[in-house]
Amino acid sequence: MNKTDLIIIGAGPGGYRAAEYAAKQGLKVAIFEGSEVGGTCLNVGCIPTKTYVHSASFDEARERMATVVTQLRQGVEGILSHPNITLVREKGVFVDAHTVGDYTADNIIIATGSETKWLPIKGVDDPRVVDSTGLLQLETLPKRLTIIGAGVIGMEFASVFNRFGSEVTVIEYLKECLPALDSDIAKRLRKYLEKQGITFKMKTAVEDIADIDADVVLMATGRKPRVQADFANAGVEYDERKGVAVDENFKTAVNGIYAIGDVNGKQMLAHAAEMQAVHAVNHILNKEDAIRFDIMPAAIFTTPEAACVGLTEDQLKEQGYAYECRKAFHRVNGKALTMNETEGMLKLFSEPEAGRILGCHVFGAHSADMVQEVSVLMCRDTTVSQLRDMVHIHPTVNELLLTAAQS
Repeated sequence: MNKTDLIIIGAGPGGYRAAEYAAKQGLKVAIFEGSEVGGTCLNVGCIPTKTYVHSASFDEARERMATVVTQLRQGVEGILSHPNITLVREKGVFVDAHTVGDYTADNIIIATGSETKWLPIKGVDDPRVVDSTGLLQLETLPKRLTIIGAGVIGMEFASVFNRFGSEVTVIEYLKECLPALDSDIAKRLRKYLEKQGITFKMKTAVEDIADIDADVVLMATGRKPRVQADFANAGVEYDERKGVAVDENFKTAVNGIYAIGDVNGKQMLAHAAEMQAVHAVNHILNKEDAIRFDIMPAAIFTTPEAACVGLTEDQLKEQGYAYECRKAFHRVNGKALTMNETEGMLKLFSEPEAGRILGCHVFGAHSADMVQEVSVLMCRDTTVSQLRDMVHIHPTVNELLLTAAQS
């Protein structure tokens, strides 16, 4: 049996970040990975998808995806070559609460990620039906693509394949796309994509795949935590749908065992997993940090892109917040005009009378950049009146934040 300081199960964004950070803090780490390092995000998720977003054609996208993924995977392999890290190329399986495979440690981090959430629809075993991984493996561009689900995955692929020339239809059970996004922003984005030729069928349920007239059907109905039966060997409680139960430090009920990233079901984003990794390692080392997990920015890389941080306007109303909403439009921004990116709108929420910033929801060019700036400001409890006094480079799309603050 090999004794080490920390065992990590899974080498995705949460796992390899935990390993890197722990190793630099002087801990000896054993990290288990039964597949490719980098996890869903790097190999079959956000990175491959973004190469499609930034490619001119389907054929170029496939070629670039392989190059980019290989390069980034090599980068992760480099991170895990640290002398304090042992990469065990096998699936990590609990023997007991302190043993995984042939390794034992006082502290263990579960970082097994997530997997496709398949809906129990009649005909789901039809060979035309794929998840995002299967769609990325297609060798020919589908003439007709139907997407079930208008969340982040569905909307990004709808935008990309429409641009490549596929006839795209999106079917969504809810009344609006992208439920995490402010409904006003989401509706405007959907209407724009409709003008680009995408057909949306909202408030519609799929009962039988046979009823869908398409060459390929993408199941984009979300992801679920990837839990393992062997977690029970360690006494770790989990739910097939909600994932592993953890506290505010991402610690399970079993002393010394943590669960970070998608597997705990809290915030299923790669950057959330990385910061949860840092916090979990800090907790193991009894180190304080000031990471704000209540402020979690997110982006949707459609064309144009969208992004958000903080509550939506509907949520602010439902939860009884006193707030003000300030708006700004891409069509009045100099940089957006020069880029011919005039389609877009920003909503900035704050406490009344130029008070503390509560959130920002936006679609249009450079949405992610603007929301990232707002996220930083929110982490420091910045007010709208303070934002008004902050110089912004001209010409930039981020000047829209100043426009909104001054409105």
